Amino acid sequence: MMTGAKRERNTVWRKIQAVRFEDIKAWCMRRLPILKWVPVYNWKESLIPDTVSGMMLAIQQVTQGLAFAALSSVHPVFGLYGSFFPVIVYAIFGMGRHVATGTFALTSLISANAVERLVPSVSTNFTTNNNSGILGLSEFEMQRIGVAAAVSFLGGIIQVAMFMLQLGRATFVLTEPVISAMTTGAATHVVTSQVKYLLGMKMPYISGPLGFFHIYAYVFENIRSVQLEALLLSLLSIVVLVLVKELNEKFQRDIKVVLPIDLLLIIATSIACYYADMEYVYGLEVVGHIPKGLPSPKTPPMNVLPEVVTEAFGVALVGYVASLALAQGSAKKFKYTVDDNQEFLAHGLSNVIPSFFFCIPSAAAMGRTALLYSTGAKTQCVLASIIVVGLKGMLMQFRDLKKYWNVDKVDWSIWVSTYVFTICFAANVGLLYGVVCTIVIVIFRFPRAKTLNLKNVKEVEYKYKAEDNCELLKQVKIISVNNPLIFLNARKFHADLIKIIQKDSMSSQCEQNTLLCSFSNGSCPGESVQSCHSERCVLILDCSGLNFFDYTGVSMLLQIYMDCKNRHIDVLLAHCKASLIKAMQYGGYLESENPVFFESISSAIDAIKIHRNYSKYSEQSEV
Repeated sequence: MMTGAKRERNTVWRKIQAVRFEDIKAWCMRRLPILKWVPVYNWKESLIPDTVSGMMLAIQQVTQGLAFAALSSVHPVFGLYGSFFPVIVYAIFGMGRHVATGTFALTSLISANAVERLVPSVSTNFTTNNNSGILGLSEFEMQRIGVAAAVSFLGGIIQVAMFMLQLGRATFVLTEPVISAMTTGAATHVVTSQVKYLLGMKMPYISGPLGFFHIYAYVFENIRSVQLEALLLSLLSIVVLVLVKELNEKFQRDIKVVLPIDLLLIIATSIACYYADMEYVYGLEVVGHIPKGLPSPKTPPMNVLPEVVTEAFGVALVGYVASLALAQGSAKKFKYTVDDNQEFLAHGLSNVIPSFFFCIPSAAAMGRTALLYSTGAKTQCVLASIIVVGLKGMLMQFRDLKKYWNVDKVDWSIWVSTYVFTICFAANVGLLYGVVCTIVIVIFRFPRAKTLNLKNVKEVEYKYKAEDNCELLKQVKIISVNNPLIFLNARKFHADLIKIIQKDSMSSQCEQNTLLCSFSNGSCPGESVQSCHSERCVLILDCSGLNFFDYTGVSMLLQIYMDCKNRHIDVLLAHCKASLIKAMQYGGYLESENPVFFESISSAIDAIKIHRNYSKYSEQSEV
């Protein structure tokens, strides 16, 4: 005899064998989007223009990688690593065809909070003689990148967990005003964090609630310590960057290749810094030497994970939301789709895997790709200017306020309040507030939304002869359901139905009395009910607008059906989804000699007409 353990093993083996090759292939195609686009990639027509575009964007990413690493309070070389490894991972798992991951200002700023808290700096100068032998950097710098890598690792784990929980389907609560306000507020924070570099001031690291205002208070209190040379260089850099970038955008179609002003500006200022010895003559902070080569993988310090949970959640949520908005925008523009849940997996792995290669947290940015480069000394105030100008697009979202004001004052209020919360606290707090505020407003607005609409028979695509519809249509009322029917609006659905019936004038007193009594707690006059037996009134509910429902909504529909049945009113439902029909049939109380559900309003009216003709024929036969 076969033992229980053996039978269990055989059962497991049969289940494994039951998994078809097609199922494995479908799963791989769904989770590895690279398998879809590589086979159909047009190498002949697309390779050369893509290569040129990639090279130009890579040059830009080198400068931004250096700048965002400094923003993350780690050595700039780690920004180069963060511009290389995440791109490879996202290319395999990501679905945004016009999105490339890499260093990102918002996630860098969040990571800096953990770095400065756990490994505080005594000096902001990146140059040091105490080398550890690892990449030729000091132990201090390695401790800092260890914290940033831990934030990236844990943030990626959170994103992968959200993917496994299918939370990508819940992104509908991330409305455009909330995302716009959060990213604008976060961009304002980033600009504020760079003020000390733009002014050449020595300033302690300030963060936490209301830290935005404390920074500017410190600046005004110590305004005399501003270095004029750094301020002039910053202003000159900003003017040049903005001017050239505007010209690039204006003439991009004509020249095809944009001028890499970020890199040219860094080269020019680096040469000037070197020959003018600005570090010692004017006291300007410089980045120093950039190590060359790729690092060997190393596990992030797991002992600091419990201490960076807050920043990890910030990186996971803020990075994903900002990236998803860019991916959805490009998908809408270029006519393809993006799976919100798959993006959780792609960005999660783009943070987890690169964290083993000394990478800071990453996120997606439109039109960017990455490539590892090595370069020489860089001036800190120029990198700050690159950060500020790079955030111009996010800061320009202030223009959305006019749009929201003209369309919906509530969305305008959500934008302003979410921005204020982001400024006063942090990006993740502002995002959480915006989502909660949106849900609360929906809860209050949804029950007040119009649920029903009286439909004129003339709107129905059905043709009658004048002699046929005269008496028939007087006994028929067609009402369309405009919204989902759930616990939030079930009572209002009932109230709206009564209001429509009461407001609309009936052609016959019999129909009016019967319909009104069916929704009242009192009893109808016996004569009215009795007189209507021969000509039953009909209520047709057009359910084409009923997209989804819950138990309370179905119960309300069944209650209406039973009330009408008790008052000798026929209720017919048209354009019902299969799930609604199944739910109502499961609820019971639909026993009827005649059909209740119809594919269209026209078929329902046809059924009424046939039934009336049959009733008249039966009465004549009895006579």
